[in-house]
Amino acid sequence: MHITLKATGTHAGMISHLLAKNPYNTYDRTEKGARVRMVYTVFTEEEAEIVIQASPDSIDLVKNSPDSYDITQYINDREFVTSSLFCTYIRGSLGTALNGKPKEDYAGWVTHPFALELSFGPVASDLPDSVVEGLFAPLGYQVAIERGEADYSFQLKNRSTVRYVTLSGHQTVQYALRQLLLLIPVLDNYKHYYISEEEFDKLRRYGEGWLPEHPLRELIIRRTLRFTNLIEQFEQSDSAETGTQKHIEKHTQKHIVQAQKDKHEQVQQQEQPQEEGKQQPTVRLNELRYQAIMDVIRKLPRRQKIVDFGSGEGKLSARMARMTGIEEIWAVEPSAYAQVRAMERFAKLERHTDAIIPTPMMGSLFYYDEQLRGKDVMILCEVIEHVDEHRLNRVMKTIVTEYQPGVLIVTTPNREYNEVYRINQQELRHGDHRFEWSRSEFQERCEQWIAEAPYSVALKGIGEEVEGFGQPTQMAIFTRRKEQKEA
Repeated sequence: MHITLKATGTHAGMISHLLAKNPYNTYDRTEKGARVRMVYTVFTEEEAEIVIQASPDSIDLVKNSPDSYDITQYINDREFVTSSLFCTYIRGSLGTALNGKPKEDYAGWVTHPFALELSFGPVASDLPDSVVEGLFAPLGYQVAIERGEADYSFQLKNRSTVRYVTLSGHQTVQYALRQLLLLIPVLDNYKHYYISEEEFDKLRRYGEGWLPEHPLRELIIRRTLRFTNLIEQFEQSDSAETGTQKHIEKHTQKHIVQAQKDKHEQVQQQEQPQEEGKQQPTVRLNELRYQAIMDVIRKLPRRQKIVDFGSGEGKLSARMARMTGIEEIWAVEPSAYAQVRAMERFAKLERHTDAIIPTPMMGSLFYYDEQLRGKDVMILCEVIEHVDEHRLNRVMKTIVTEYQPGVLIVTTPNREYNEVYRINQQELRHGDHRFEWSRSEFQERCEQWIAEAPYSVALKGIGEEVEGFGQPTQMAIFTRRKEQKEA
C-alpha cells in the first residue's frame, strides 16, 4: 500500500519543507503497529517525488478480533490495499502538511498550487471507474485508472475490482493530501474502526474549501458516516454552524447513490436515509424484493414448508416467520458468521406469539441434502449471481429434479438496469457477483432449466420500472405441474 507524491516545475523542491521530511534521509517509523517509510526517489529544485509506504503486521490486524474463532479472518486484503487503515498509519507522519504549519520561513508555500501527480494503490473498490473519476475530476484532476485482468483457467471474474489511480493537476500539497485521506476510505468503503461523531470534524477539516460544492457530496458523506443517525446529526450540525435553514437531504435521487443502495444484503448492510418532507419514505430495493416474494407466497395454496436458500443473516426468513399458513422455515446458509447473526434475529421472534422460529441450517447449493426434498416453497433471493455460471446449471438441475419444490422463487439483478444506475457495462453491482443477466438472458436460462422438468415459469420485475431498461430486479416463479407431482 502506497502513495506517490510528485511535484514538477519551478520551486517543486519546496514540498520537502511542507512535508517536513529531509529529502536526503529515509523516514522510517512505526505508527500504530505498522512500519511507515517515506523516501524521495527524485529531488531537485524542479522535480521532487516522494513515496509513502506502509507495511502492517498481518497478525496484528486480526489480534483480539471478535471473529477469532474463525480461521478465515486471516484471509483478507487489508495488509495490501490502500484503505482507511493505510490513511490512519500515515496521518501522523503527514501532520505538518495536513495542518499547513511548516516552519515560518515556508508558510507562504502552503497556499501555493504545485503541478502535482498523485498515484496510489492498490485500492479495492466496489465503485465503477466512472464514479471514481467523478470523485476526483471536480477537484481539478485528470484521472487515470489502471486495473489488472485476472487470468483464470476457468470461468470466474475476468475484471478485477482492484485498481491503481493516478491524479494529475494543480493543487496545494495540503489540499491534495486532505482530499486523499478523505476519499481513499470512500473508495474502499470499509472502516476498520468505530464510526462516531468524531468523523464530523474530519469531514469538516479535510473537506474545507471543496466538499460543500462537490457534486458527489452525498455519496462521500454517506460512505464516510454510513449510519442514518450520524448522517442526520452531521447535516443538522452543519446547517446550525453555517446559520442556514437549508433542507437536509436524507435520500439522494442521483443514480450514483442508487447504485450503491442496491447492495446484496448478505454482504453489506447500510442504513439508507429518508428524504425529508415526503409523506411516503422511499422503500429500499431489498425490502421490495422481500415484499414481492412474500406476496407470491401468500397467494399459494400450499406454503406450509419453506426453504430459504442462501438466507444470509435471516432477514427474509424472519419476515416470513409471522405469515399465516407457514409451519416451518429452513434458513440455509454456508457462512457461520451470517448464521450467528440469523440466530440472534430469530431469537427475538420468541416475543411474538404468532411467529414460528425458523430453523437455521448450515448448507450449500453444491451439496444435496435429503432433508430439503419436497418442500412447498424454495427461495433463492439474490443468490444465483454469486455462483459461477459454469456451475449454475448443475445447481438448478439438482433443485428441479432432486429437491422438487412445489414452487421455486428466484430473484437476480437485471443487467440492463445498470445503465440507469450509470454503472459501466463492464462493471457488476457487487464485487462478489459472478455475472448479471439481461431480461432475455434470464428468460432463456429459466426455460433451459425446466426443459426436461415438470415446471412452468412466470417472470416478473421488482422495483421502479424505466422504459427500455425494465426493473432493477427480475424474479422467476417456477411452479411444479400438479399432474406430474402426483404421478
